[in-house]
Amino acid sequence: MSLDYLIFDASDDGEGTGTWDAMASVRAADVRAVLAELQTVLSWADQHSPGPRGPLDEGGAWDADEQVQSDGEWTTVTLTITGPWEWGEAMVAHFSAG
Repeated sequence: MSLDYLIFDASDDGEGTGTWDAMASVRAADVRAVLAELQTVLSWADQHSPGPRGPLDEGGAWDADEQVQSDGEWTTVTLTITGPWEWGEAMVAHFSAG
């Protein structure tokens, strides 16, 4: 499945952990579709989890942060996922295929 709204930008800490940030700013008519993509990504992450979800410094293997902010007729949806580099790159590859 490819994503129509969320595009990930990756950064590697050099120690095997990565962070993948995605953001979409849309009008009200597209908010539902962006949130559906966000949930699809989180479902994949949960199903292919490298371990428990939670803050990495508290023993979690991966974590995610979602933000939704409205400003006038625009809504910005931000998703940040942190976890093992290979796992995150597999996630991006999964959603880039197609």
